[in-house]
Amino acid sequence: MRALHAVLLFLILLFCIRAKKMRWCTVSDPEQRKCAELAKALVAALPPAAVAAFARLSCVRAYSTADCVSKIRANRADVVTLDAGEVYSAVKQFGLVAIAKEIYSDGGCILSVAVVRNRTLDIRSLQGRRSCHSGVRWTAGWSLPLGFLLSRNYLTWTKEQPLSQDVSTYFSASCVPGAAAMAPSLCALCQGHKSYIRQRNFHCETSHSEPFYNSQGALRCLRSGAGDVAFVDHLALESIEESEREEFRLLCTDGTHAPLSHYRNCSLGRGPGGGMVTRLNYRKIARKFLVTVQMLFGQRGRDRQRFQLFNSSSFGENDLLFKDVTEKLAILPDDKDVSQVLGLDYVALLKGLGHEGSSLEDSVVRWCCISLAEQKKCEQWALSIKSDPLVCVRAVSMSECVEKIKRDEVDAVSLDATHSFIAGKCGLVPVVTEYYGTKCEPAEGTTHLETDVLPSVVGVAVVKRSSRNIFIGNLGGRRSCHGHMYSPAGWLLPYRLSLSLLHNSSSPCDPNQVYNDVFWKGCLPGSQGNLCKVCMGGTGEAATKRCADNHNERYYGNMGALRCLVGDASGKSYGDVAFLEQHNVEANILSLSPTGWADGWTPSDFELLCEDGRRAPLPEWESCNLGAIPPNTVMTRPVLTARVYDFLMKTQETLSANPDSEFKLFQSKQYGESDLLFKDATRCLVHTSHMDTRTILGEEFYRHAETVFNCTHSDILEFCNQDVCSIF
Repeated sequence: MRALHAVLLFLILLFCIRAKKMRWCTVSDPEQRKCAELAKALVAALPPAAVAAFARLSCVRAYSTADCVSKIRANRADVVTLDAGEVYSAVKQFGLVAIAKEIYSDGGCILSVAVVRNRTLDIRSLQGRRSCHSGVRWTAGWSLPLGFLLSRNYLTWTKEQPLSQDVSTYFSASCVPGAAAMAPSLCALCQGHKSYIRQRNFHCETSHSEPFYNSQGALRCLRSGAGDVAFVDHLALESIEESEREEFRLLCTDGTHAPLSHYRNCSLGRGPGGGMVTRLNYRKIARKFLVTVQMLFGQRGRDRQRFQLFNSSSFGENDLLFKDVTEKLAILPDDKDVSQVLGLDYVALLKGLGHEGSSLEDSVVRWCCISLAEQKKCEQWALSIKSDPLVCVRAVSMSECVEKIKRDEVDAVSLDATHSFIAGKCGLVPVVTEYYGTKCEPAEGTTHLETDVLPSVVGVAVVKRSSRNIFIGNLGGRRSCHGHMYSPAGWLLPYRLSLSLLHNSSSPCDPNQVYNDVFWKGCLPGSQGNLCKVCMGGTGEAATKRCADNHNERYYGNMGALRCLVGDASGKSYGDVAFLEQHNVEANILSLSPTGWADGWTPSDFELLCEDGRRAPLPEWESCNLGAIPPNTVMTRPVLTARVYDFLMKTQETLSANPDSEFKLFQSKQYGESDLLFKDATRCLVHTSHMDTRTILGEEFYRHAETVFNCTHSDILEFCNQDVCSIF
């Protein structure tokens, strides 16, 4: 193995001998000393043939990380390690490239934690307090905590001015290294030396010469009594001695406190760790250099006794050149976009915080529509609330809406319970939940309904009354109609039943497999094979391929499943049983004639299949159903929750003030469909951004969905899982 390492090292060095010298940018005297020791160690560790190349490693002293970026751009330095927020700016604003990421013992990401000593504080009472931050636009010290405070509306941001201005008035005083040019008051607590000479001014700079710089410095700020709360990454907590750990507490998102060891369950969010950047034309040389120094001096380096790359203890500071807790460096290939390096969620957060400046998107809400009918309704919605800009964006399915929100291509959509579960796994958060109760009266002193009681709907199995020999338990070989892929009533609930003599509750937990095994053929929009053969596709403006996962497929959704059960105008292409939601079954039946689909059908022509094997009339759905379904929830990216909530509440107020308006947000029959944008059963929208998805869905439904997706392939979850940080 050592021989193989030697060969690899020699090949790397042959390339580097022909290269220019490597210039590492440092931001303090201790870091300069560590860099110089690295240069000496390279000379001592490399074979004579390679010494000439790496003996030319030099260390370029800068006064801040921003100065390092400038020096690299100007070809006066080559490489520097930056916080992920700075990596983003270096790539997007200054044209540098990311070449490597730090990987820690529990993954490549960090958690942002809020640390306090005063136990009377909680996360909701930080306004007017003194704050310590690792650095401006830094992941754990700035972006994640501010994103959280904005999402809960604890911090309000008037988009007419930069976010830094509102932060400077939210806290009574702060130390945010690097913020001097943005808002001088954010540097009030900083302790660095002040000088009129730029190169000697260390006050509030992103440099170890500022005592309160980085996560270690923010903790120093808290320890000294200068600040009341420190926003740092969870890795910095390891530096707190066991003897003093009881002095500190973490602030949790629910308003409680927790010991430092509970950071996994008591954090303000997670994001990428540090990374290295260089110029585009220098990336290959820089990558080979990092491979070499890691092979020599990394955690498993062959010359680690000579120099330790990820240890700064002998230089009087922490986290010099790299974080001391780094396990290894992950070298990045050329084709990695910054959103792949840092993650879609994180990049969307930075955009939401104004890291790329203001844009038209900051003043509008982009709503996701999945069909022509939804597009038309959305456009009418936009016209009815002209003072609050709404843009309607098309997608092909609810799953694509989730993906588009994550990619920052749209902002919000109302999702059924199963898709809400998926969206939660993808890092999206609730804003409001549809309310299906009888009254929407706000409590005294409030303008909107606030309640923790969220009425549900139920799933039902419907057959024609004339089909006398069909029951739950003998559906084998029949034709089935399902609302759509992942729909709670059409996909998630029915598979648990004993649908046929050959199938029982111990059968496979993948619903798609169960339905393929049980039914002869069917229509499950978004599926494929036999479960698409009964589907019809769309016509006219809504023409689409058969089995599309949206309303353009005429057998999509609750209305579509009913049409599928009845059959098309010729009486062909129909199913024997329809799995759908109860809430608008009778209204949809009565709409069959006016919409020209099928004449003469009444609610009495249909019956429900009960789990116990009996059949019942439609009105007996409370005792004859497939199970409760949690309400639909509007989901968005965390940083947008307050904006989307305000927009929806203004919409409700505007429409309530104009009861004679032709546009009704919770009605869809005038568009020839049902449940467009929102369920037609909705009476109003309830504020739920203070709740997590699991709480809204309920423990039973959440565990059930989790079990199913553990054994069911899902393209959308696979896409999302590539972007989620792992903190073990």
